[in-house]
Amino acid sequence: MTAAYTSDEMMTVAAARRLRDGRSCFVGIGLPSTAANLARGTHAPDLVLIYESGTIGARPDLPPLSIGDGVLADTADAVVSVPEIFNYWLQPGRIDVGFLGAAQIDRFANINTTVIGPYANPRVRLPGAGGAPEIAASCREVTVIVRQSRRAFVDRVDFVTSVGFGSGPGDRERLGLRGGGPRTVITDLAILEPDPTSCELVVTHLHPGVTLDQARAATGWDLATAPDLRETTPPTPAELDALRRLTGSRP
Repeated sequence: MTAAYTSDEMMTVAAARRLRDGRSCFVGIGLPSTAANLARGTHAPDLVLIYESGTIGARPDLPPLSIGDGVLADTADAVVSVPEIFNYWLQPGRIDVGFLGAAQIDRFANINTTVIGPYANPRVRLPGAGGAPEIAASCREVTVIVRQSRRAFVDRVDFVTSVGFGSGPGDRERLGLRGGGPRTVITDLAILEPDPTSCELVVTHLHPGVTLDQARAATGWDLATAPDLRETTPPTPAELDALRRLTGSRP
């Protein structure tokens, strides 16, 4: 019998599965933090979570409210200064995975968390960059988790806060970015990965019950698919139980 679950739960579980045990992960607040802590609480107990406030090896029982949440320092293996986190750990490429959210993301996985509309006269001013540009630039790979809609998945972001693949192949190298860039974008509808030739995001998995037409209708560009399009494995009862205990939610 398949357990009942929401689209957000499917997205979070799919994102958590991407994190392998023993790796280091620079975690953003919100959906990335929930997924990373789910991974640590299930299949990846030795996943090292790093937050930009300087906490290394944090083990919060609940998703932190911000990077300044005291539970991060209370449960961390070490707390270092913000300059050390960025200058010693992140920028030299010592961190395996960056885990980010987005307000907008485009076909080349560039992320906007700065403004909606023209920068000088925006319709909405967003929370801003934080450490995301450095995470996107320097981690060995990046995973993005974001709900899929035409408002979020746009042909071109209004402002490039964090570089994915720029305008296409070769841009990361031209900009001198150390990290490997986005490897996976996980949404409430699907899993997307960059095409190895064009660097454009394509659908590799559709979540159970989601059609390709639905995914395309929620995307602001002509969304292509991988040759071997597959269905995401549904959450297991154990994964759902762990997620609901972590977030304090029930269906």
